[in-house]
Amino acid sequence: MLQENSIHQNQVQEVAVKRVNPFLKGVASFISYIFHPLFIPTYVFLFLMNAFPYEFADITDWQLKMRLFGVFWLTAFFPAFSVFLLWRLKFSDSIFLRTQKERIVPYVISMFFYWWMYYLSRNFNDQPIVLRFFFMGIFIATVFGLIINNYFKISLHGMGVGGACTAIILFSMYYHLNFGATICASILLGGLVCSSRFVVSDHTNKEVYTGLAVGIGCQLLAYWFIM
Repeated sequence: MLQENSIHQNQVQEVAVKRVNPFLKGVASFISYIFHPLFIPTYVFLFLMNAFPYEFADITDWQLKMRLFGVFWLTAFFPAFSVFLLWRLKFSDSIFLRTQKERIVPYVISMFFYWWMYYLSRNFNDQPIVLRFFFMGIFIATVFGLIINNYFKISLHGMGVGGACTAIILFSMYYHLNFGATICASILLGGLVCSSRFVVSDHTNKEVYTGLAVGIGCQLLAYWFIM
């Protein structure tokens, strides 16, 4: 009975997605790709580079660019390439990871790289200390995401934008700076991303809102534990 209800719900959602205005669907897809959760660590690092350039004063511009490239390489490229390999090797039916089963291995791979980024941040004294709790937060979020994935398909985009918005608020608190405009913009973008997922994916309200809650809660937990 539960399986039949689930199938019926998925069919209703698929029909709803198909009925969306093509232009709106295209915009939603673009937003979903640009603010994919794999890119969030790179965006946060870019924000810190521009907001706190004095925190990187001990390294050259070239080293800073390489540091940014390293963040992208480890938190975006390698996890994405791993998903591509799983798809090409027929371990998953789609590169978009539409089922819970297909997400298990990518979760584990991402956990490894996020933990490695946290470990590296502990040994770098030439970059903002707040990166320590941020990387720990996204690592914890992937752990919770993997556990919750056993029960339902939690939204990765929700986890990503929820963590990013919370991290920016915590940056403001830690440095005692007024990031009012930036915080408002990040929350607006977070709302746009989550709305886009409702348009172009089969996520339910529960899956998206749970993703937001996990992203927010894990950053708060990491801040309390690390800072």
